[in-house]
Parts: sequence; structure tokens; C-alpha cells
Amino acid sequence: MSDLTLVLLGAGDSTRFGMPPKKQWLWIDERPLWLHLLEKFTDMLQAPAIITSTPQEKPFFEKYCDATVVEGGTTRQESIQRALEYVSTPYVLISDIARPCIQEPIVHELLRHKEYDCVAPAITPADTVVYKNETIDRDQVRLIQTPQLSKVDWLKEALGSGSFTDESSAIRAIGGKVLYIPGDRRQHKLTYKEDLKLLECLTPPKDERLGGLGYDVHPFCEDRPLVLGGVRIPHHKGLAGHSDADVAIHALIDALLGAAGFGDIGELFPDSDQAYKEIDSKVLLTKCGELLRSCGFVIDGADLTIIAQEPKIAPYKSHIQKSLAQILQIPKHRINIKATTTERLGFVGRKEGIAAQAIAYLHYYDWSRA
Repeated sequence: MSDLTLVLLGAGDSTRFGMPPKKQWLWIDERPLWLHLLEKFTDMLQAPAIITSTPQEKPFFEKYCDATVVEGGTTRQESIQRALEYVSTPYVLISDIARPCIQEPIVHELLRHKEYDCVAPAITPADTVVYKNETIDRDQVRLIQTPQLSKVDWLKEALGSGSFTDESSAIRAIGGKVLYIPGDRRQHKLTYKEDLKLLECLTPPKDERLGGLGYDVHPFCEDRPLVLGGVRIPHHKGLAGHSDADVAIHALIDALLGAAGFGDIGELFPDSDQAYKEIDSKVLLTKCGELLRSCGFVIDGADLTIIAQEPKIAPYKSHIQKSLAQILQIPKHRINIKATTTERLGFVGRKEGIAAQAIAYLHYYDWSRA
């Protein structure tokens, strides 16, 4: 059994990155960056792995991997502290997903020095260093990298004693023994989009179209407006549901989530959550689009069929098309709306409700061309 646990930090918000996707959701071939790095470490180590994520993204991380996924905090330190609650080994190797070009020899060198309370890679700056308007000897300055190896007991105590930007400074602050080994400039940290040019280990995303299928049905009810595709349709009955019961948008959301491998609308917007009671489904579709873009997907388009015996949908197809295209921020012609009946067969034919079916397509955001 391993005496080491790997912790990857992926709960950041990427506010400085400047691209639609978050850093951890840049696609490398056909894997998001966080999964690419997790598999890279897995090839190096025979050790349990923990990865931190935002609360919203936790279910998606879990769909993509078998590692333990923990909700991170608002700071790097808080994320580490939360991850350490799940660590049962005496040592922990912590790395940032934003530092993806990990060099295997450095990892093995870190593991050779378990007698220290913390071991970290470090490089010297190549440029002149000025501190408080005074030039200082750059040979005495070290730029600290990750991954870092720490004794768990020391790290827990250190992080509880104050605020720190990395493990080595925390452990040094309480008197622990810290060793700095030579780092590698190829282990550059991804902070701004310009940094991508320095990360030669990353390959562009696969040129692939991803498809998903969605289906939904709602029964008619009294005293409620009928809304389809974000458009109010004149009719004497509306549709029953937890939200506004927009069956067309619900089917479309399921198709979009299916294309991404993100589950279904009930997982993302559960009807047990009162926050979604009577909510406008256009808001849900907007949130779905934002989620997909932040996770590195580009929405190509969708084909939507609304199945209703009544009312007649044909007069409103162009309005629905325009509504959905605006919400998803794609050209109008990328949305196709069809309407049909069931020739009076089944619950739809008996005018008991409306069904909708959707197919949606995505592709990976190509950060290499941005």
C-alpha cells in the first residue's frame, strides 16, 4: 500500500486567464487538462488521488474519473485543507493543474527525500530582481514550483497557523525542515493565455463533433401560460412542472448536457431545489450555455422537434428559433425547429400534453488558435 496520496488542485476560477474556458477545462486531445494531468501522474505513481473542484463542477469531475473529488475552497490553502481531510497516508504530493508540464524526473527526485518535512522544486530568476526599489542578488532568489512533497502532520499544523501561498513556506514558518531541489523551467505555470505559448507539452484538442439526445414531456394544466422555446404561445392551457415547464428548452438542455457527458437537466437543476420553482427556463438554458463554454465546449447547433396535437406550433417556429439562438449565442440558422403531431395517437394525440425531442452538437474550444 502506498504511503503517499496525490492531491491535484482544480477549484480555481481562472479570472486572469482571459479565455472562455477555465484553465482546467482546456481540452488536450480529447481530455480536459485536469484529467490529462491526473492520468499523467497516475502513470508515474501507484498512489490514491484526490482532486479539488468547484461545487458546480464536482459532479462532472466525478463522471470523468474515479479519483476522489472534493469541493475546494475560495483559496488555494482552503482547498488543500479540505483535501487533507480525506488523506490517510503520511505523505502528500500536491500539484496545481495550472502547472501541467510536470517533469517525471523531478517527481522521482522529490520522493527520494522523505526525511524532510517538505520538498519543493525551485528555479532561479533569469532577469534582474528589484525588491522595494532596490536591486537584489538574483542568485539568492528562488521561484518555487509544484508539485511539492509534504509530511501530512506537519502540513496540517502549518496551514492552521496562518495564511500561505504554498506548502514549503507554511512548513518553514513553523520550523519544519524544507529542502529545495532544482526545478525545471518547462514546468511553467499557466496563469494568462499568453503562457500557453510556453507550454510545449500540451497538444491541441481533437477536431471532433460531439452529439447528444434530449427528450421531455409535460402534461397540460389549467391557469398557466404555455411557453415553448422561450416563446409564449396563445393557448387555453399551459404545461405542469416545477419550473415554467418549457418542454422544448428542457429537451434541448438534456441534448446539450448529453453531448458534453454531463448527465441530464435533473442533475444540474433538480426539481427538489426551490430555487428553480417557477423559474423561467430561458434562465436555465443560459446557465447551461455558460457552463458548457466555461468547460471548454463550443455549441455548434441543435435540431428540435416539438410534438403537439394542439396548439398549432408552425406559426411560432421562427420565433422559437430566434429565441433559442439568442440564448445560446449562436447564429439563427444553427437552430432548426420542427413541429409535428401524433395523428391523434397516444397522450399527445389525446391532447393531454406536449413532448419535445432534441439533438445538439458541440466541439472542443481550440485554444491553440485563439
